Amino acid sequence: MTPVSAIMAKELRSYFVSPVVYVVSAVFLLIVGLLAYLYIVFAGAQAIQLMQLQGGQAQINLNDLVFRNLFASVRFVLLIVLPILTMRLFAEERKLRTFEFLMTSPIGLNEIVAGKFMSVLLVFLGLLGLTGLIPLTLSLFSDFDWYPILTGYLGLALLGAFFLSVGLLASALTENQIVAAFVSFGFLLFMWLLAGLGSLLGDTTAGQVLSYISFMEHYDHLVRGLVDTKDLVYFVSALILLLFLAHRVVDSTRWK
Repeated sequence: MTPVSAIMAKELRSYFVSPVVYVVSAVFLLIVGLLAYLYIVFAGAQAIQLMQLQGGQAQINLNDLVFRNLFASVRFVLLIVLPILTMRLFAEERKLRTFEFLMTSPIGLNEIVAGKFMSVLLVFLGLLGLTGLIPLTLSLFSDFDWYPILTGYLGLALLGAFFLSVGLLASALTENQIVAAFVSFGFLLFMWLLAGLGSLLGDTTAGQVLSYISFMEHYDHLVRGLVDTKDLVYFVSALILLLFLAHRVVDSTRWK
């Protein structure tokens, strides 16, 4: 077993012996399922109205009416849920006084940070995979374009990884899990609001810079089925930067 997989196994055991992951998972899946149901009902109502106006069978675009709206809503759910998943990663180690033991173990700091991040990423990807039952079930009753759905899930995976890396950094900054969750949520909300400020500034240099810094524009491109290199570079670069910062924060406090 490699050092990274050992840390991952330890973290996953900690997650699944705690009720937090089950509560968070249940709430996340319930909200996503309810949102999907509401958008599907709305799409059905639109189809009925078109049938009454046009007569015959109505053609509706499920990608626009259901999935694009669903992906847009899920990012707000992630904004609330993922800081809760990441708040314990380093903060709990300090609270339980196991941080010094972890830092003096034969496992390197790189492996510790990578293992903790990969463990929570696996939990998130598992939840994301369960939501895949929504388009699979809907495909039994209607036809739609799978490409923007796949790019939307790619966007969710990248956005979730970005959110988790922010949460990991926040957890490395404090031993209080609640504080870590609020720091993570506050930073992500600030990044979200940068997109609105960029829109207000319009096509100016400052507006373009703020829009690029915010994750909103990059995620929206993927949801619309536009896979652009600059969007992938944004998420990968942000992920590497945040993991590096988490590494430096932990390294700076390991002997305090």
